[in-house]
Amino acid sequence: MLPSERQKKIVDMLATKNVITIAEFMAAFNISVETVRRDLAILEKQGAIQKVYGGAKIKDITFGEPTMESRMVSRLLQKEAIGKKCSEFIHDGDCIFIDSGSTTFHIAKHLADKKNLTIITNSIPVVNELMDTDFDIIIIGGKIRHDERSVVTYDYLFNFSELNIQKSFICAGGITVEKGISDFNMQEAVTRKIIIGQSKEVFVAADSSKFHKDVTISIAPLDKINCMITDSNLDKNTANSFKKTTTMLVLAE
Repeated sequence: MLPSERQKKIVDMLATKNVITIAEFMAAFNISVETVRRDLAILEKQGAIQKVYGGAKIKDITFGEPTMESRMVSRLLQKEAIGKKCSEFIHDGDCIFIDSGSTTFHIAKHLADKKNLTIITNSIPVVNELMDTDFDIIIIGGKIRHDERSVVTYDYLFNFSELNIQKSFICAGGITVEKGISDFNMQEAVTRKIIIGQSKEVFVAADSSKFHKDVTISIAPLDKINCMITDSNLDKNTANSFKKTTTMLVLAE
């Protein structure tokens, strides 16, 4: 195996687990400790990973919105579990909205057994994932955000008042019990606010790393959210704090 191929596989491994030890890399690729350290040094220099004592992890984003590329591979197992759990709330004949984002993208991967769905989305990856299905797919009109692979809408380009959305599945960059959900981009936030206002039920799909964060733009308080679906890594104190709210908390295993 070429070093570049092995380094890509190292990043793929780290996408499924928070921290992987040097010993685990040695066993996985049958390589020496020196080779592992050399690979990790190269990947850290490229900004792909962060070395920690005895191993490595995916590099944390400390400021601003992480790129879609980094989010698509970060906490992958948790996001797949959340996507699958969200799909359990979707029934034949539903009209749903699937938001742009790396977590809600995984909902689209678990809809194969559903029938007669109408799917409204602003996510180009979701459209691509569902292109070969027989679902009715509506992509909202507006401006393309290239880095997010999404469409952010303007009222004059799409008549939201005509939508009859039964269930919307929304992403969030930050979640707190006190202030609700927030995100980094104003245009994405505007789209989400409008969709929430047009939806009979609102689900937020977000991995546990988004909790205890209140980021740039406020989207909605928790009393506008029917259900919060996250992964089972959420700490017990945070989970218990939702008992004081009207929002149902669901942990995906």
